[in-house]
Amino acid sequence: MAAKTVVVLLFGGRSSEHSISCATAGGVLHAIDRDRFEVIPVGITAEGSFVLEDDDPAKFAIDAEAMPRVLDNGTRIRWPDRAGDRSLTVESADGTTRGLGEVDVVFPILHGRFGEDGTVQGMLELLGLPFVGSGVLASALGMDKHFTKTVLLQAGIEVAPWTTVSARQWAQSPTLVTERASSLGLPAFVKPARAGSSVGVSRVTDWSQLPAAMEVALAEDDRVLIEEGIVGREVECGVLEGRAGGPARVSVAGEVVVTDRDFYDFDAKYLGAAGIELVCPAAMTDEQLATMQRIAATAFEAIGGAGLARVDFFLTEHGFVVNELNTMPGFTPISMFPACWIASGLSYPELIDELIDLALPAY
Repeated sequence: MAAKTVVVLLFGGRSSEHSISCATAGGVLHAIDRDRFEVIPVGITAEGSFVLEDDDPAKFAIDAEAMPRVLDNGTRIRWPDRAGDRSLTVESADGTTRGLGEVDVVFPILHGRFGEDGTVQGMLELLGLPFVGSGVLASALGMDKHFTKTVLLQAGIEVAPWTTVSARQWAQSPTLVTERASSLGLPAFVKPARAGSSVGVSRVTDWSQLPAAMEVALAEDDRVLIEEGIVGREVECGVLEGRAGGPARVSVAGEVVVTDRDFYDFDAKYLGAAGIELVCPAAMTDEQLATMQRIAATAFEAIGGAGLARVDFFLTEHGFVVNELNTMPGFTPISMFPACWIASGLSYPELIDELIDLALPAY
């Protein structure tokens, strides 16, 4: 019998999306092919400690009353101390250590800062450990909405007009910032530059609401985007890296239908709040779908993406406008990224297989 591929599932982390990362881990732990893969679950606490976690999907199920978290159980994961060494060890609370074997690939299902933004990817690259997803530059670009938009504009892709404001600019000249933002019109969206899962996002329908919205966003990051509200259907698709140097592959489209809510916020995404309907596949003409898939692949290649991404659009009466590009999208079984690929003929376990295979050096 062939040896199993050893996968470190890395989740949790220091960002405000800690619990969503844990929920994603629960989905992957439940669905991953145990005949092919040996899994080492490594959690990162909110304080940044790497601990050996339980291989128990139920532990990380989403519960609005008690969101899943990585707690400090006293263990400490010890990464290799040099490039080329793939051995992982764990130190127990009593100070004893034991080997966990050699790692073939790391699956960092981390969302938000200190995980999805190139920081962990840089650590893994320094150690020479293969990992799922984009590298340092693409991860950093995808995490920062300002620079994502800048790069996509350079690639000829339409994005929503915006202005970026630093915490210092807001503190020193709120009136000037408001005047500058007012050219975008209303409604406008106020977003942290580096956050996901709609954390820290507010919809502003009157400029008197801007100070409160800025306070919410600045609690997540020291730079904030004020973005023109685009009128159109909210549609998304998943992207997978091409195999053996081939072109990126793009799924069918999914649609977020807002029925009785201001926008697709955190509660609607993860806690089942009413007012949102997810439709996959979305109703589109063949020409619309082909155009969307072409733009998504171009956006993925523009940032130098690898592994996977989700590209979010507005479909307006004039065409497609890219909203965001997420290099480690929500990956729970009900998230839009896997839903789009399931509708494209790739099951959730097969999608996990594909992402790990793409990360292995010999694929």
